[in-house]
Amino acid sequence: MRHHVIGTGTPPRQADERTALIGWLDLQRQILRWKCEGLSDEDARRPVIPTSPDMTMAGLISHMRWTEHIWLEVLFLGGDKKQNPAFDESSKNADWHTDGRPLAELLAEYEAQCTRSNAIIAAADLDDTGRHPDFRDGSANLRWMLIHLVEETGRHAGHADIVRELLDGTKGYY
Repeated sequence: MRHHVIGTGTPPRQADERTALIGWLDLQRQILRWKCEGLSDEDARRPVIPTSPDMTMAGLISHMRWTEHIWLEVLFLGGDKKQNPAFDESSKNADWHTDGRPLAELLAEYEAQCTRSNAIIAAADLDDTGRHPDFRDGSANLRWMLIHLVEETGRHAGHADIVRELLDGTKGYY
């Protein structure tokens, strides 16, 4: 059983609000990516929790890519929800489905989405509200959305920790 440690850590303890929010979000994102290091594509797609077959490492990365898209591009900026498979009513958990795509490709898409998210965040004030008129959560301010993204990403980083340990015994936090 291997034990890993990543070298990042938490944001500065005297950070301003924006630095703290982005720091915690970036840490959780990094943990998700780290949990994928060294996995084969086969293992990344292998379900290890019988009651949750979509909860694979590949599925987690896909879901988190689309979660960032929902909150920042759709709800905050008011973008087109049709680009996001989470809104596909014909397929349950469509944002978790990867159609056998390589883990490296999914990670690159997640990284690109995180970069896009950070640019959106940098260009806005934490008090700015979302612009999507069709969703109640679209009226939340950016601060609320970022806190939710920290919570959502942290929750799924915990899932990734369990999935990775079940795949090959690798465990650790940061």
